[in-house]
This record gives sequence, structure tokens and C-alpha cells, in this order.
Amino acid sequence: MKENPLGYEKIPVLLRKFAIPSIIAMVVSSLYNIVDQIFIGQGVGYLGNAATNVAFPITTICLAAALLVGVGGAAKFSLELGAGNVKEARQCVGNMFWMAAGFGLAICLVAELFLDPLLYAFGATDTILPYAHSYVRITGIGIPFLLLTNVLSNIIRADGSPKYSMACMVIGAVVNTVLDPIFIFGFGMGVAGAAWATTISQALSFLVALLYLFRFQTVKLGRDFFSLSPVKCMEIASLGISNSLNQLAITLLQIVLNNSLTHYGKPVHIRP
Repeated sequence: MKENPLGYEKIPVLLRKFAIPSIIAMVVSSLYNIVDQIFIGQGVGYLGNAATNVAFPITTICLAAALLVGVGGAAKFSLELGAGNVKEARQCVGNMFWMAAGFGLAICLVAELFLDPLLYAFGATDTILPYAHSYVRITGIGIPFLLLTNVLSNIIRADGSPKYSMACMVIGAVVNTVLDPIFIFGFGMGVAGAAWATTISQALSFLVALLYLFRFQTVKLGRDFFSLSPVKCMEIASLGISNSLNQLAITLLQIVLNNSLTHYGKPVHIRP
């Protein structure tokens, strides 16, 4: 097994090697929504843009869960590896994977079963609802992929491969940018086309991240990858909770802004 550079490299070297790819990955991950907004605005119109804004809190909730597991798990992985507990570090990877899969499936299920009440709570109107409904029904399929990709990218970075972690996000963003105009304009699919482009690109990013599980540098994954420990899950969550709560606060702000626009953005009828 290869020694993790986090254990021996100088801090300036680590900052350059890890910070730059991480910043690029964070910027690229924000492109999903930006690119969708641009192409939907051109191909569908303002109602399509409003629909993606209404649906966006679902994405930020997923990111909150991803931070809970990803940041917490990566920290726990690094702590165990630094203490020489290779077996414990190896178990962290498995617990992170199954926690992410569980959260992803749970959010996907809730979104599918309670879609209309959620969209209304997030600021949808009767006019916007059909567009948002079409968008979320499809992007909901990609929720587990989105969550797993973000979690795996954190553990890949902690394993000493920040460039591979960055590549997982960049590949998905590039594919999404290419597929958006093809589905929206070429196939005339409108909001559904943007949703399918996002879902396909998220699935591809997940597959790229998943391949890394077979080439870990600092630990060798074994059968204990499939064992889920409640104690380990709680330890992971305790380390990632602060980042997750921060993201949930952003989600709440987004919901408040959406509802404010819905309330105060209504046309005012002045009596003669």
C-alpha cells in the first residue's frame, strides 16, 4: 500500500496539491444548476427557470447529507489512518458508502411520495408546478448518484488523490453541458431534457468515483467494507454535523427567498 502524502508532505505542498483541485471541484459542481438555468431559460423560458429554483432545495438537502457523511467520514478516515488503525480506516470507507446510499434512497423516496407538498412548501405556484414536477420526477432518480459521488469524492481526496476526486466532478459537469442543448433543443424535451442531462451526468460521475474503490492507495478494501456499524456511523456524523447544518441553513434561506418571491412577486391590481 502507498503511504498517504497527508502524513509526510509539508503543509505548503499539501495546500497546493489539495486546495487547488478542491476549489476547482467546488466551482464545477455549481455549474450543474447554472448551466441548466442558461439552457432552460433559452429553451423553455422564465417558468422553466422558476421550476429549477423551486426544485433546488432538494439538491441542497442532498448536499447537506453528503457533507454529513463525506466530510465526517473523510475526517474519521484520516484520524484512524494517522493513528495507524488501518482496519478502522478501512471500515470507515464501507460505512460512508452505505450511509450515503441509505440517505440517497431515503431522500429519493420522500421526494417521490411527497413531491407536490414539498414543491408547494419550496415556493411553487400552480403555474410553475407542472414544470417543477417534470424536473424533479427525473432528477429524483439521480439523487443517490449525486450523494454517493460527493461522499466518494471526499474519501478519494482523503486517500491522497485530489486530482481524481476533481475529475469525478468535472466529467459530470462537462457531460451535463454537452447533453443539455442536445436534449432541450435537439430533442425538444424542455425541462425534462435538462433533468435527464443532469441525471445521466450524475450517474456517470458516480461510476467514475466507484471505480476508485478498486484502486485505493492507503488501504485495501476487504469484506468488512460491507459491514455497517452504528457506532462508526455516529462517529462519522459527529464530525460532519457542523458542515451539514451550515448547508441546511442555506437550504432554509433558499426556501424563504422562493416563498418571498412567490408572495411579493404577484402582480398588483390597482383599482381605478
